[in-house]
Amino acid sequence: MELKHIPLESLHEKLGGKMVPFAGYLMPVRYSSDIEEHMTVRQGVGVFDVSHMGEFTIRGPHALDLIQRVTSNDASKLVDGQAQYSCLPNETGGIVDDLIVYKKKDNDYLIVVNASNIEKDWNWFVKYNTKGAEMKNISDDICLFAVQGPKAAGVLQKLTSVDLSTIKYYHFAIGKFAGVDDVIISNTGYTGAGGFEIYVNKAAAEKTWNAIFEAGAAENIKPIGLGARDTLRLEMGFCLYGNDIDDNTSPLEAGLGWITKFTKEFTNSANLKAQKEAGVKRKLVGFRMVDKGIPRHDYILRDAAGAEIGKVTSGTMSPMLNMGIGLGYISNAFSAPGSEIFVDVRGKLLKARVHKLPLIQE
Repeated sequence: MELKHIPLESLHEKLGGKMVPFAGYLMPVRYSSDIEEHMTVRQGVGVFDVSHMGEFTIRGPHALDLIQRVTSNDASKLVDGQAQYSCLPNETGGIVDDLIVYKKKDNDYLIVVNASNIEKDWNWFVKYNTKGAEMKNISDDICLFAVQGPKAAGVLQKLTSVDLSTIKYYHFAIGKFAGVDDVIISNTGYTGAGGFEIYVNKAAAEKTWNAIFEAGAAENIKPIGLGARDTLRLEMGFCLYGNDIDDNTSPLEAGLGWITKFTKEFTNSANLKAQKEAGVKRKLVGFRMVDKGIPRHDYILRDAAGAEIGKVTSGTMSPMLNMGIGLGYISNAFSAPGSEIFVDVRGKLLKARVHKLPLIQE
């Protein structure tokens, strides 16, 4: 399959970004080292170019009805300027994708989806758009910069008259940013380190990127690649589509009951409600290694007797904890925090312990 290109690809190459194929795009995986970039975000401020993400607008009198029928969360509760984490359940108990719904105003919504699922998700919305909501795929027109870390707000405040301190978590404002009109400034992110995500038209992308780096020069702002993005999200226990959730994982198994609202009907809601009432047989849990070792995707999880009890979905070495951490689906009997489990690393059983999320908190 031919790779797609984000608008600032050549800029990332000039910055020394190592470019790799990811979700159908050529993307910077790192500029210096994953650990250095990870710590930059945890302690200072870093910028991810995540312009590969997909964006759809859904408008008109039938917009909310469509969103309500295909997403698991209750979008009717959104107020103007609020965002909501949600997912698209499929018809067989799994998840088409996880996404964020932004309510600009009544009858005007922005949907942000994963890059690898843009076409799949678009087709899913089209399939259920039986009442004629106005849909537009603007993925190729929008660039998205995630400016993350404890120093992010101070840096970004220099570039806008919008008072960033008034934008609560999972809320957003639309205003002038770095001299560019109609920029979405969203208090969301995938790192747990604080900060904002900046949605800007492709034509103004380079100007905006350069302005952010000029504003952050005194704070030693750095570009951050996908490698650190993965270790940061894993320390928080945030799901990655294709690893921790997919077409065969129920949102209830994945610990996403909090975004699965049975106050309305949505795709496969009756079956999911029955599953909730019966109780799931496995759960997605976070764990920390006790023995030295790094858990990896698809490694088998076992009990002390060596019986298979689950499987690792994501794993890495945590730069904050300096130990192996992971997420995995596991039998209910072993899902409580503190439970002792074993990761099968090439036939050797390494001890680990189930830990409540986020994994970097005691």
